[in-house]
Order: sequence, then C-alpha cells, then structure tokens
Amino acid sequence: MTLKEITSALSTLDKIAFQLPNGDFVPSHFHVTEVGKINKLFIDCGGTMRNEDVVNFQLWNANDYDHRLHPEKLVNIINLSVEKLNINENLPIEVEYQGETIGKFGLEFDGTNFLLTTKQTDCLAKDKCGIPEAKPKRQLSTLTYDEPCCSPDGNCC
Repeated sequence: MTLKEITSALSTLDKIAFQLPNGDFVPSHFHVTEVGKINKLFIDCGGTMRNEDVVNFQLWNANDYDHRLHPEKLVNIINLSVEKLNINENLPIEVEYQGETIGKFGLEFDGTNFLLTTKQTDCLAKDKCGIPEAKPKRQLSTLTYDEPCCSPDGNCC
C-alpha cells in the first residue's frame, strides 16, 4: 500500500483499526508516533548496489485510553510529513509495531481495516548465488497423461 492509497482509504473511515497477521487488533488507543521516509542504500550478496525508499509508520500502544487517533488527524500528520519531508506519495508503506521486539510489516486495506502483513527476507541475487529458480506449481487436475510418465519431459512429476 502506498501513502496515496492510505490517505484515500482514511477519507472513507470513521475509525482506524490495524489488524495483525494473527488476526488480533492493535489496541484502539494506539498512537502513530512517527511518519517518516527511510532510505536503505545497500549492496546485495551478488555485489549489486541497491537503493530503496519506504514511508515508515511507527505504531505505539500507549496507556492513554482517553484519546483515539481519528482518520482526519492521521491524514493531517501524513500531509505534514509529505510537505516537510518531501515524501513521494507513491512510496510503499512499512509499519513498525512493538511485539516482543519491533516488528516490520507491510500494509494492505480490506475496505474496513488496515492489515499488517508479514514480510520475508529474500536473496536478491539468486542468479549469482547459484540458487535455482523455484519450479512453477501446477494443479494436478490440469495435467494430461498422453505422454509416457517416465519420460524426462513427462507430466507426471
């Protein structure tokens, strides 16, 4: 989800809810303590220079039960961040949330709730590291058995 997409989604909501990958919700008295732009400049294991920008939201579970972050307030924070930090609204959003340690999540929207999605590490230079490409998965129901099963190009495996 991009910054522009979350701003658009917020304009349709009366309240904000973030749902964790396990189905639990971030407590409704959370605060967005940071909206920022993070630049990651790095070299992958194949020696390629890479440069990634993301917008970072940090959610904090405060013991402040009397205040709730309303959608229009978060839009104001986002707009101020875009202006002051010169943030490109087409950048993807990454969300930090405190569990046992700080977790980093992707962000999606289901029409009602913002979904914190799991992120995975990956080798960005598989071709240089000798890691074979994953074979495409096929449904068994789509296989034909017109060929001998044991031929190298057969459809049985």
